[in-house]
Amino acid sequence: MQSMREKFLLAAGPGQFAGVPAGEWLSLLRDNGFGVDARYLPRAAVVSLNSLSNSLIRRYEDLVYGPKVRSARVMSPVFILGHWRSGTTHLHNLFTIDPRLAYPNLFQVVFPLTFLSTEPIASRFLGPLIPEKRLGDNVRQHVAMAAEDEFALCAATALSPYMSSAFPRRADYYDRYLTFRDVPDEEISRWKSALLLFLQKLTWKCQRPIVLKSPTHTCRIRLLLELFPDARFIHIHRNPYAVFLSNRGRHDFAVGYSRLQRSSTTNDEMFIRRYQEMYDVFFAERQLIPASQYHELAFEDLEKDPMGQLRETYAKLGLPEFTAIENSLAGHMRTQSAYKKNQHVDIAAPLRSRIGSAWRRSFEEWGYAVS
Repeated sequence: MQSMREKFLLAAGPGQFAGVPAGEWLSLLRDNGFGVDARYLPRAAVVSLNSLSNSLIRRYEDLVYGPKVRSARVMSPVFILGHWRSGTTHLHNLFTIDPRLAYPNLFQVVFPLTFLSTEPIASRFLGPLIPEKRLGDNVRQHVAMAAEDEFALCAATALSPYMSSAFPRRADYYDRYLTFRDVPDEEISRWKSALLLFLQKLTWKCQRPIVLKSPTHTCRIRLLLELFPDARFIHIHRNPYAVFLSNRGRHDFAVGYSRLQRSSTTNDEMFIRRYQEMYDVFFAERQLIPASQYHELAFEDLEKDPMGQLRETYAKLGLPEFTAIENSLAGHMRTQSAYKKNQHVDIAAPLRSRIGSAWRRSFEEWGYAVS
């Protein structure tokens, strides 16, 4: 049952375009032939109005904060890697317990170009519009919650596979930005500059190392190391069959807030192809990470023993002394004990066979049984 907030946001909310400036918004519409379907014109109108204020505030922010921000040195960021629905959000939320670390919140990733100027006031008005729970699962939402930096890059550059959720007719074009292979050097440079600037803003504001979570980064290790050679990486994996079911169950809900064109229901082949593309690159680039900067864990182990798994992660990556947060982490885990995961219908035998064949390396790498 959708709340009034959810109905409004699905009909006219700006979604991932809330923080886009006018020039970038106009370019995006032009690149897509101004192909906004009639039912999504209210959303396009809201985004257009927002974009004008975003442009003005962006200029102000660059003028007031630009020199200070660009002199900030990003402190050894931590990147949480893993396919969508593999437990990356759960792991990210555990790190937010540690006050010695920082993370981008929902407001900051939606307004990456203006949050230094607007967050103290605007977040109070945005907060009541956020649905209590995400569509498609039971994860609670609020404006200060830890969030994906991919949305910041989407708003700042439009160089993101998430753009295909809004413009599905050009999904093949936007899907290139998942791995950034076969993408022009100029676009790669622009993407890198946007990520660096966003992390510099967070560093200047928080003065702490930043923990980031975006599944898309799973297949961008080379690019991330070029920007941050001392970055640390945590990869979390989960039974691939469970990953498939969870993605299929939530995907259409997740993209509803930003859609500008009608699309047929997402087919299973898209999930299979995207997972395979992600992990083909991940397995090729994982070896680039120095051993002392990489740790891997299983979602199933994190569920059983979050305290032990996080303690091991802190030790492996040389993070601050873990004992300082044990009591806070135990309290957080007690508050999460009532969380209920979604239940999914099992996968038909022919499709299980297709997944087992296409994702065989992942099954073998992490010891999951193919059936």
